[in-house]
Amino acid sequence: MISERASEFAGGRRGRVAAWLQLQLRNLAPFATLLFLAVFFAVASPSFATFSNVGNILTQISVTGIIAVGLTFVILCAEIDLSVASIANATGIVVAFFTAQDPSVNIGNIALPGIVAILVALASCSALGVVNAFGVTRIGIPSFIMTLAMLQIGAGISAMLVRGQIAYAVPALIGTLGSRSIGLVPWIVIVAASTLLTGHLVLAYTRFGRYVYMVGGNREAAEYSGVNVRAIIAAVMVISAVCSGVAGMLGVAYFGSAQQNEFDAYLLDSIAAVVVGGTSLFGGQGGIGNTIVGLLVLGVLNNGLDHVNVDSFLKILIRGLILLIALIINVYAQRLRSAVRE
Repeated sequence: MISERASEFAGGRRGRVAAWLQLQLRNLAPFATLLFLAVFFAVASPSFATFSNVGNILTQISVTGIIAVGLTFVILCAEIDLSVASIANATGIVVAFFTAQDPSVNIGNIALPGIVAILVALASCSALGVVNAFGVTRIGIPSFIMTLAMLQIGAGISAMLVRGQIAYAVPALIGTLGSRSIGLVPWIVIVAASTLLTGHLVLAYTRFGRYVYMVGGNREAAEYSGVNVRAIIAAVMVISAVCSGVAGMLGVAYFGSAQQNEFDAYLLDSIAAVVVGGTSLFGGQGGIGNTIVGLLVLGVLNNGLDHVNVDSFLKILIRGLILLIALIINVYAQRLRSAVRE
């Protein structure tokens, strides 16, 4: 009798552990992937596991990290923003356009004081975010289509301002934050870390953050609870645009120039960071912690492949396969969660 009860208890305990592992699959898989990649590249290349290379990885993912913060808010609401890279590019070009350039740069720019140029650029990305928010929440355009249109609008603004030229000058503050260091730590890493921390605090400890999760988890229930769903969705679209704009300005300083199509690769990178990290595409599950893990996975992967001299074209394929696996895990984890709840 006692042995039967003991076996039942053990079986029930194993069942609970299995159920917990199923529910945590979305969080555990990215972390396990990060550990595997870090160990693999550390063994494959002695130059990978060094303090200087860790600094390189953190610097390389900083621009993506800032964009990914805003995108995390959007995806948690079960929406998508395909315009993040385009808004980043447009904002970086705007801040350069309103900064005095060398006369040889023939873009017909308007020179303003540095702080004014920064404010104009922030106002520009905020306005683009407001247009996204209005289209999604008031007109009723699906966020996929609305932000796809904004992608083209941002690209058009970039093309119109630089007209095929390259601008190099940015305000001194942007130049410092984007390309200089305080001691051994680059300012851009500090800004990225601060943005990630702020995003986490907002999502984890504020009413607005709880509303974001509620809207993404069950929009109808959120409405019945008195949450202004349209206002929350509008807010996350603007947050995404502002984060993209800040990343765009710092990215221009980091790259050393402002030009068309400079941020095109950051659309896939930022979405991949959020999704690979385990934030659910269906909304309501995940957060900045997941995004940080996703950023590190991508950073370690890209940097590690460079250290083992993988062909650049094969590198793109590998990144695509990693994203596909993350999407499969994302969907599978959602099905497991739904099955456990039922």
